[in-house]
Amino acid sequence: MKGVLVDSNIILDVFLNDMKWADWSESTLEEYCVQTTLYINSVIYSEISIGFELIEDLESAMSKAGFQLLEIPKEALFLAGKVFVEYKKRKGIKTSPLPDFFIGAQAAVLDLALITRDVSRYKTYFPTVQLIAP
Repeated sequence: MKGVLVDSNIILDVFLNDMKWADWSESTLEEYCVQTTLYINSVIYSEISIGFELIEDLESAMSKAGFQLLEIPKEALFLAGKVFVEYKKRKGIKTSPLPDFFIGAQAAVLDLALITRDVSRYKTYFPTVQLIAP
């Protein structure tokens, strides 16, 4: 396994101690952090920033958790745009923002697994991505 991209919902489960999902998310992260590198990208970083008042607190949490920030390659950015257009043609609803497509495209282009709870969209538009989900 080349590494695992971790969706923001998983990280926020742990950082915000979500009553329903924190235990699953935390044990899954613990399992994979000993096997491979856990990655986030700038989109995920931005999404998880909502749980913090100060950037220094976010940086500290990221460092302690061992997440590595990975740049989104141009190929993934291009793929995200193309897949988003396909999604809109299928009458996708507005609740699915473009950022999810950046995440899925990066996992697909870099051949990374993805830990997420949003399985259906990733499975539909990025069928080659190995999903790790409840």
